Amino acid sequence: MLSQGTPKFITKEYQKTMMEKNSSGSESEDSNNRSDGLVVFGNRGRVFGVNELLGSEAEILGKGTFWTSYKAYLVDGDAVVVKRFKVPCDFAKDELQKLGQMVHPNLIPIRAYFFSQSEKLLIRDYMPVGSLSHHLHGHGGKNKTPLDWQDRYRIAYGVARGIEYLHSQCPIVCHGNLRSSNILLTSGLDAHLSDFSIAQLLSPNSKLNYVAGYRAPEVTNVHQVSQKSDVYSFGVLLLELLTGKAPMGDFDLPKWVRSMCQEKPIIDVFDQKLLRQQENIEEQMFQFLQLAICCTFEYPNNRPLIADVANRIKGICKPELG
Repeated sequence: MLSQGTPKFITKEYQKTMMEKNSSGSESEDSNNRSDGLVVFGNRGRVFGVNELLGSEAEILGKGTFWTSYKAYLVDGDAVVVKRFKVPCDFAKDELQKLGQMVHPNLIPIRAYFFSQSEKLLIRDYMPVGSLSHHLHGHGGKNKTPLDWQDRYRIAYGVARGIEYLHSQCPIVCHGNLRSSNILLTSGLDAHLSDFSIAQLLSPNSKLNYVAGYRAPEVTNVHQVSQKSDVYSFGVLLLELLTGKAPMGDFDLPKWVRSMCQEKPIIDVFDQKLLRQQENIEEQMFQFLQLAICCTFEYPNNRPLIADVANRIKGICKPELG
């Protein structure tokens, strides 16, 4: 059962799917397509089937406009994240194939997917260490994990490299929904981007609710996201790392930072815990602040390319980043 408390719901949906498939007699010609309809990308862990997945114990991780995310426990104890899209929901399946082939050290790759008329599932590995948002802000301000300045700029650099890889793809790819909760960390605090380019899977008529605090001013619907809007979101993320403040609700973090810089000493903008814990980091933080402000310029053409941003971060933090 993919959701505790609803042991038969998804199983019934799967049975319906298999009946549809058997009655049509159709088989996919994709060499990665299992006989039960699960499409697996590359050699990304143990191969499992849809029966095992849909029969597994699971817990809900979160709900979005178009999906519910679960942590599913496979029979061998391995855990995966299943993004179950609400039906009906239109997809560009060719785009999903392209996304599934993307591999980079700072991305969480798509492990497999299962699409039918009555069920649409996207599967990736579970990251037990949690998100950057959790480490910075905890749950309700509690259970935060201390991240020192070196941790934060290493994370920023990893995120920039991941976005740079996406932006280098052809045809053009962007993340489209960058935020600290979509940045998952390893035990070594390496950053991995999740949920990248989901917007490209949805039909043009779909409307995706973004966290307003990360959204570029020019973006009013899901298909207006661009590489320059990714840069804006990254700039907000840099400000989040510098200030320790979450850009949630109606809180406009770039506007707050600009206002603070006009009214008070710039050093007051920074997360004061960092300044108390570490010495001689102010200069690097000032340079990161300047970069974040450039990334969050109102007009897209005034924002830098993410490749230039990544190079700038590396330049600021040499020799730590090699």
